[in-house]
Amino acid sequence: MSRWIAVLAGGGGTRFWPLSTPTRPKQLLPLAGTRPLLQQAVERVADIATPERILIITGRALLDVTRELLPSIPADNILVEPRAASTGPALTWATWVVHERDASATVLSLHADWFVPDAGAFCATAAYAMDVAERHDVLVTVGVQPSRPEVGYGYIQPGDPLEDDAFSVRTFVEKPERGRAEDLIRDGALWNSGLFAWTADRFMRETHAVAPEIAPHLACLERGDEAAFFASVTPIAIDHSHFERSRRIACVPGRFAWDDIGTWSALARARETDPAGNVLVGETFARDTRGCVVWADDAAVVVDGVEDLVVIQTAEVTLITTRERATQLKDLLDAMPADIRNRPT
Repeated sequence: MSRWIAVLAGGGGTRFWPLSTPTRPKQLLPLAGTRPLLQQAVERVADIATPERILIITGRALLDVTRELLPSIPADNILVEPRAASTGPALTWATWVVHERDASATVLSLHADWFVPDAGAFCATAAYAMDVAERHDVLVTVGVQPSRPEVGYGYIQPGDPLEDDAFSVRTFVEKPERGRAEDLIRDGALWNSGLFAWTADRFMRETHAVAPEIAPHLACLERGDEAAFFASVTPIAIDHSHFERSRRIACVPGRFAWDDIGTWSALARARETDPAGNVLVGETFARDTRGCVVWADDAAVVVDGVEDLVVIQTAEVTLITTRERATQLKDLLDAMPADIRNRPT
């Protein structure tokens, strides 16, 4: 039984504007070090699968840069979505490709834009999740121990044990309010990380059984017409299309630090800070400044006597906001004139 990796590497480039753009989304940025998150993600799973068994799912606008960043990945392993249709159709396509190449394969699915500082611990959990998927013939989700009542994440309430460190799932809770998140954590709930494992055969069976938005369109893939599949399929997240509906679900606790670095203010969890809690990237100088995120991409940035700001400077645009309002960046982009929002960086 072979083991494959499916890496989701699309994205609209909005959460880290103005540094990110549709042609340079989050996973192509060095947010957690000197190299893009996509490269780090692929290197992280090198002990699980060879490049010949790693699939990258991305968009047409990102194909060239993805190939450039990942020269070891075979060209036909970079799957280009004709249309963005969320993770359900994307991972169905990737699993279909794996199933066609090896019907007995097991697939690990992950996102390209996470911060995971301990690759060894990550791989140990990932390998165990694949073991559980094979032993119990289930779809597996990895739940990470929460470090805070994060309202932007989904939560998993584990159910009865399947074996020593694997459980059924009692409920999924999507992005609760803070009070509810605190209650969930007290009750032992885990963050739904988006790290999944399944055998290709079981996944395709579950697609037919529980995903009517996707299953009727598999005939398009059977005749080799990916464009028709994406044109006709209903966009839906894998959490909703499969995990919240299937009765063959298991949860494995993740024994590693994990963060999806969802906003500029989250960089303090992924990068070193100075003694005043500032994240300073590029040519920057901070005096009497606390808790700020300052990113100088094209010129020097100086901050003085301020707290809890986000200052992002590129060649075309400079963003100045608070760390709290940085979580509402999408709302700002929606309100912004297009000629400012869409400037290249």
